[in-house]
Amino acid sequence: MADKDFCLSSYIAFRYIWKDGIDFCEGFQHNNYRPIDDDKRIAVHTSEDIDREIQRQFDELYAKYDSIGILLSGGMDSANLSSYLRPGSHAYTFNSVSGECNPDVERAKVYCKKWQLNHHLIDITMEDYERYTPLVMRHKFAPVHSIEPQIYKAAEMARKDGVQLMIVGESADLIFGGMDKLISPVWTFDGFVKRYTFLDPKLVLTNPVDQSELFERYRQGEDGIDYMRFMDDVFAVESSGSYLNAFGAAWMPYYDPYAKLVMADPLDMERVRGGEPKYLVRGLYALKYPELEIPFKIPMPRPVDAVFRDWEGPKRPEFRSDIPMDQLTGNQKWQLWCAEQFLNLLQ
Repeated sequence: MADKDFCLSSYIAFRYIWKDGIDFCEGFQHNNYRPIDDDKRIAVHTSEDIDREIQRQFDELYAKYDSIGILLSGGMDSANLSSYLRPGSHAYTFNSVSGECNPDVERAKVYCKKWQLNHHLIDITMEDYERYTPLVMRHKFAPVHSIEPQIYKAAEMARKDGVQLMIVGESADLIFGGMDKLISPVWTFDGFVKRYTFLDPKLVLTNPVDQSELFERYRQGEDGIDYMRFMDDVFAVESSGSYLNAFGAAWMPYYDPYAKLVMADPLDMERVRGGEPKYLVRGLYALKYPELEIPFKIPMPRPVDAVFRDWEGPKRPEFRSDIPMDQLTGNQKWQLWCAEQFLNLLQ
């Protein structure tokens, strides 16, 4: 079923089309990521359990692949995974285009030096967005997340370096209690809707379609919401789907060792709210890097603030002419730019 207005509103609000069977036009059928079933995951109680099970996975991977690379940030998740790579493996870190010192890069350099990895820095420019965005959009049959063009570029570089499989640590946040600013508050229904809506379709679209149906599925009582289940169901599809699509478009296999794991014990929200999110992953980092302080959450760098600073906004009739561009973040501007580029592809 084709419904351009619904799909455009869904992408603006959630960064993906959350309803299966509804697409921008006939012949453009999007496919959403499906997480691994719980009964196929490995239950872990401790940081040592995680260490053992990830090592087992790497042993199996190295039985199949001679060259394994990694998307490496300065944070805990990928830093832990880099410790299982063989010396001489390739690691790829996204750099800042602002020219400022990037602590993400500096920490990644430390990890690469410790594990003797070949370190590659990747700059992302407007020219890269213009080159790679159409490729990942055509593969998804929909507009994409801002990380997808840069993942595609990294995959291309990795292939030239002879990498056969890329490692990512994307699932650790969802599985082990990351994103503490999202899961720590006791949200009201309306409060969570406002916090999780990336960009309000009514603010930017001429024909916005209400997206509250998705949130309503998780309503509890009069003013509550099961936001943990929302994250498991909705965020997992949107986030992991970005990696699946970008690597798929580049024909590069990838693997997330965290995705095979599940916490055997209930998440201790007191520890999360007390400033210790992902405490099992933090414990693994302490095992791997006893000489280093445990870093705070470092999101994957996306240079959208710099690249889209002076962009004046979309011009197509699907978008309002009075969008307050000066009030939007770089990521919100990216969504508008990407949506307009995708609509141009449909013509």
